[in-house]
Amino acid sequence: MIKLAMTSVYVDDVAKARAFYTDVLGFETRTDIDLGDGTLFVTVGAAGAQEDVELLLEPGQGPIAEPYRAALREAGLPVIVFSVDDVTAEHERMEKLGVRFTQGPQEEGPMITAVLDDTVGNYVQLMQPVAK
Repeated sequence: MIKLAMTSVYVDDVAKARAFYTDVLGFETRTDIDLGDGTLFVTVGAAGAQEDVELLLEPGQGPIAEPYRAALREAGLPVIVFSVDDVTAEHERMEKLGVRFTQGPQEEGPMITAVLDDTVGNYVQLMQPVAK
């Protein structure tokens, strides 16, 4: 069986990303290694859940990452999607913390979604299934 273990998101600043993803989104730091020369290897994951799935906060500079990130942002596309129990409640909670949303909660087929700016160069989508 193959399972997702880690995926990455390119960010402008790893330390700033760690703060946003933990303090605002509620993830926990799983790995925090200083590789020297100011380079950090940081992973985060859902607090108290999915212990075998991590998100690598990867430095977003470079010939591959920069055009990829710019194209996604220009198109208004999220780089990653996170599931939540209540998109509307999370939207309200995060707005109070100053998070900027490019799309507020809206129903899209079988999902309710919202899109936010993660402050480190990416759009992130929140989603929940529509109750039936």
